[in-house]
Amino acid sequence: MKFHNLNFRHLRYFMVVAQEGSIARASERLNLTPQTISGQLKMLEETIGVELFERTGRRLELTDAGRQALEYAQEIFSLGEAMQRQLHQAEPTSLSCAIGIADVVPKSIAYRLLAPALELDDPVRLECREGSMEALLGDLIASRVDLILADRPVDAGAHIRAFNHLLGETGISMFAAPELASAYRPGFPQSLQAAPLLLPTDDTVAGASIMKWMSARQIEPDIRVECVDSALIDTFGQAGTGVFCGPSVLEAELQRQHKVELIGRLEGIRERYYAISLERRIRHPGVQAITHRARELLSDTHANQLGQ
Repeated sequence: MKFHNLNFRHLRYFMVVAQEGSIARASERLNLTPQTISGQLKMLEETIGVELFERTGRRLELTDAGRQALEYAQEIFSLGEAMQRQLHQAEPTSLSCAIGIADVVPKSIAYRLLAPALELDDPVRLECREGSMEALLGDLIASRVDLILADRPVDAGAHIRAFNHLLGETGISMFAAPELASAYRPGFPQSLQAAPLLLPTDDTVAGASIMKWMSARQIEPDIRVECVDSALIDTFGQAGTGVFCGPSVLEAELQRQHKVELIGRLEGIRERYYAISLERRIRHPGVQAITHRARELLSDTHANQLGQ
């Protein structure tokens, strides 16, 4: 069998189409016409001699060969990014580190995790991007970010060959402005019945866990605000709009920063945080500092020392 040289541009277009599920969405992301992408995919299939997609309704689904090709493509671009990063680190210039932060990760947690990267002997220039998990995974594959901080791992069913690094976990505590706290602290958690509540949306890990926890205790709160952005929830909570949740590991800091009071802890709920990368073993010194600090921050042995 005669093998032909692969065109890496074709491979890149194929990977984006696989991620987006359609040529139309891939064309918007790549800023190319659908006809251009369709033609490039056809050339790739002719080069390797197999069909990579089959149409299911309006979506393009990967064939078995396509799924194998996607794994190889992701590995190829991951190795290319690792090579660039390694060569860049060899230069006597300051390092840069691009971090994707999922919307649902509390800003107080994100700050505490990122700060150590700025304290290295060779300072790291941080570039932070916030967004949905789906958008950030696209940035990771496209090498626009080195690492994603998230509250959930990459789904094994996602067509992305990424590695999940569990950083640690923390409990969830409930807070409120002083007047509300005085009203709802006695009799907690049953006092939350009909209480004005500010929650992450139910499609987030924290939001779904909290509602399941309350349902198991037959507590029906009055949900005033549902929001993915934890910073906005904190702002509503500080203004006295309702009771809101936050990571137990930062109780003292949240009370001091937002001038709120602790009402109680949701026993039995643990919120986990993950670092997601294209590398099985993290090599970037800035990312290493972040993940090391995260494991300290989210360990039970350090929990009582934080925020003091």
